[in-house]
Amino acid sequence: MKRLLVVRNDKIGDFMLAWPALALLKQAGCEVTVLVPPYTEPLARLCPSVDGVITDVGAKATAPEQAALVERIRAKNFDAALALFSNWRNATLLSQAKIPYRLAPATKLAQIRYTHRLAQRRSRSEKPEWLYNLDLAAKLLKDFGLPVSTVGPPYLVMPAATVTQCRQRLVQSLSLSETARWMVVHAGSGGSANNLTLEQYERLVVALSSRLADWQFILTAGPDEEAVVGGVYTRLLTRRVPVVLWVSREGLEAFAQGMATADCMVAGSTGPLHIAGALDVPTVGFYPRLQSSTALRWQTLNKPSKHLAVSVPEHSNDPESFATLDIDEVADQVTAWLGGLKA
Repeated sequence: MKRLLVVRNDKIGDFMLAWPALALLKQAGCEVTVLVPPYTEPLARLCPSVDGVITDVGAKATAPEQAALVERIRAKNFDAALALFSNWRNATLLSQAKIPYRLAPATKLAQIRYTHRLAQRRSRSEKPEWLYNLDLAAKLLKDFGLPVSTVGPPYLVMPAATVTQCRQRLVQSLSLSETARWMVVHAGSGGSANNLTLEQYERLVVALSSRLADWQFILTAGPDEEAVVGGVYTRLLTRRVPVVLWVSREGLEAFAQGMATADCMVAGSTGPLHIAGALDVPTVGFYPRLQSSTALRWQTLNKPSKHLAVSVPEHSNDPESFATLDIDEVADQVTAWLGGLKA
């Protein structure tokens, strides 16, 4: 058994797209530990392919805190490290921890501090991010003479009892319909990619509610988003849309459990969308047309048939702006797609 450290200490969505690589390493018989920031630690502990979690102190931590992190990593005696997120700090951290095999993409100046590299040309966005990560994991396994198998969704499976209990809690706390299908709409954004405006999300929910008579809509928001999303919720109520507001205050594990109860999830290319994808929940995602932010590059982890990607229209003068998106056309597209899923 090889003891591996996988580094993905950036955003939630990026960490979720590392799960296929983690699954590949685990299936090969490796002991997998991840280095993650505090806010993704709950998700790391949910991942079935993760054996251990080291919480990063962050780039702004004091020198003694950084040194303690290095010693904590060194004490684990890892055989190898895979930096799925590579920068100078991470490269230095792994070098100082004296991990003998250190693999990262062959990009940026930081690559000189790794013992092994793989040229990927990620900036071309020729395939999904999760597949770039999978290629790195496969190289590591081949370098150690370990088997490279195949992996596929779902990458996160909640126990049936957990999903049932969570559904019952949401029914009671949010007065949700037990017979309707649930569509979760997350209008917030982590800022890594442009998204629809709140007004567009409002119009989309109105349009969908007129087409999907048997659906209940759930607006989700983090504690910092409640005031803004709450305005959308209030306006939807005045328009007699069957909608509730779920402000997630119980952490990412509870949020992921809630996602497992959904029949569909609608969001921009952000962390919540990728959590739903890992659960193999049907997803509708909105994507800019920038080469670094395409629907292909940031594809979710669910089965291809369960993901509908909506991009900035080709005729738009601004590849980042959804201003020219026809909301009624999107609603028709989503309605037809959902009908095909039921078939």
